[in-house]
Parts: sequence; C-alpha cells; structure tokens
Amino acid sequence: MSIKSLIINPGSTSTKIGVFEDETLLFEETLRHTTEEIAQYSSIVDQKDFRKKIILDLMEKKNFDMKSLKVIVGRGGMLKPIPSGTYAVTEELLHDLMIGKQGEHASNLGGILAKEIGDSLGLPSYIVDPVVVDELMPIARYSGVPELPRTSVFHALNQKAVAKRYAKETGTSYDSLNLIVVHMGGGVSVGAHEKGKVIDIFNALDGDGAFSPERAGAVPPGALIKMCFSGKYTEKEVYKKLVGGGGFNAYLGTNDMRNVEAIVQKGDKEAALIRDAFILQVAKDIGSMACVLKGKVDQIIMTGGIAYNKGVTDDLTERAGFIAPVTIYPGEDELLALAQGALRVMNGEEKVMEY
Repeated sequence: MSIKSLIINPGSTSTKIGVFEDETLLFEETLRHTTEEIAQYSSIVDQKDFRKKIILDLMEKKNFDMKSLKVIVGRGGMLKPIPSGTYAVTEELLHDLMIGKQGEHASNLGGILAKEIGDSLGLPSYIVDPVVVDELMPIARYSGVPELPRTSVFHALNQKAVAKRYAKETGTSYDSLNLIVVHMGGGVSVGAHEKGKVIDIFNALDGDGAFSPERAGAVPPGALIKMCFSGKYTEKEVYKKLVGGGGFNAYLGTNDMRNVEAIVQKGDKEAALIRDAFILQVAKDIGSMACVLKGKVDQIIMTGGIAYNKGVTDDLTERAGFIAPVTIYPGEDELLALAQGALRVMNGEEKVMEY
C-alpha cells in the first residue's frame, strides 16, 4: 500500500511544502512571506500559527484530502546534538524546538508544524537528519582550546541523502562505504562518511573549512581577535562578517556562483583569483577528510547548488580526483530527502529514533 506524506520545510522568508506518494512528488509549492509579514512576529516560534494557516489554506485550495495522508514530516531544527536518523516529534523534542535549544532558526518550525498538523489528523510526525546531526569520532572534537570544542553543524539532510542514493545506485550499502561528501551551497560542508557515520566534518555555519558564497569559513584567529577588540565593530557586526556577509559576498558583493562566473568571464582577474581560491580551499578540505579516512576512500560525491557549475566541479576533480572517483549530484532535493526518511521508517527499513 502506498504512503502519502506531507513535507514541510520552513525557511526564513518562505515555507516549502510537498506532497508525496511514496517517492513520487504529487505537487510542491513555495509559499513566500514578505518582510512585513515576518516583521509582525517577535520570534520565529511566534510565526507558527501564521505558517500553519497558509499551509492548510493551500491544501484546501488544491482540494486535497488531508485524510489520505499517512505521515507528516518537518525539517529538523537547532536541537541538541543527535545521531543521524528519522525522529518522532516527542514532547521533549518539541520543547527543544520551541525554545531553540541551540539557537533560533526557521527550520525549528518544521517539527512544530508537523506535530500540530499530525496530531490534528491522528498521524505520526517526524523530522529527518537536522543540521545538528553529530557522529563525530571523539578525537575530532578537540580544537586546541578546551573551552572551544569543534562541533558538528552541516548539511546533514542532503549529505546523508546523496550518500545513500550513491549506495543504492551502485548496489552497495551505505554502511559498507567510505565516502567524502562535498556540499556546496550558501555554505560549504565537507564530511568524512565512514561505514554509515559522519566521523568528521568542517562546521558549515560559523566554524572552519573553506569560505563559501555567504560564509567566511576558517579565518586567521589572531587577526580576528584584533578585529573584535578594535572598537570598530559590535559583536553582531563581526558575526555578520563571518556568517552572511563573508566569502564571495565580502569579496565580490554576490552570493550567487553564477554571478561570480559572469564577472570572471568579463576578464576580472581578481574575481578569477577569488574563484580559484574557493576551489583550492574546498580541495584542501577534501584532502583533509581523505586523511581522516586513512586514504581508504571509495568515492567523492559533490552536491549542492554550486555542483551545477561544471567549471567548478571539473577544477575540483583535477585537484582532488587522484584520491577517489568523483560522482556529482547537483542541487539538493530536501523535500524528497525528508519523504524518504519517513518512508524508511514506515516501511520498516529503519527504526524510528527517540530524541
């Protein structure tokens, strides 16, 4: 019997929803929210009823029978560090989403909305592989400063989805492979997947690793300390330089790799150097993860929006392809990845995880 699912993926200025029958998309919609609409609410969780109403209004407009659904799935949020998997939205998990256990983020609303809509229909509600998935090996947590441990924040949903897709397409098991997965979007995360676990990762939000369209990645710490205490910037302004205003945004005033390529094609030599620096840094991250896996790498997988750029993937392959063969899955299909996570539980392929 087929399983119909409603998938909810909230972003800062939009709510993406999709309805699937097994892995077949029946329809999807991106519900966009104006700055004025969002500004009415003092916190992200206060947006809950507003976003819930527009989802239900859309389903009614499409004359969709909500009683035909079997499960509701939301994007996971800033919870405490947890292993990979599909989680039932329990009261404890719901509480941590409501308070923003590790910070406020629109994705926190995913599980909250799934729980409310699911409960109203008597259906199970799940989240799948939130950004706080943490499977780091113990020695990967040390930074050199006891008060500043390395943390696992990365594109877990897409990294896990493409790793499992590669395993399925090659007739192998994800749990039997050593993979390096390179997600390149607004942020960049490069992970070492050893036999089904991401044992090391470059923090994709405000930590280490390559710079990206919007984020600074690793920066010289001494110079950063001097900037922080220069008196020229507030804490918020410094953080914005690292997250949101860093990377290509800082150098070229754009967070779109297509715009970067257009500038390069016009003969801008500085832009070409910045583009090549980005590729070099990502390649160095791949090399680092090869060392984590002791050189035993079955495949390098490149994914995310920037993976559509053949020039970037070709140059990365030229630098890092000696490590292992390269497979490219451009873009990210988060709605499908969320649906697949629920299906694996509903079909008995995986056990539901308890928070």
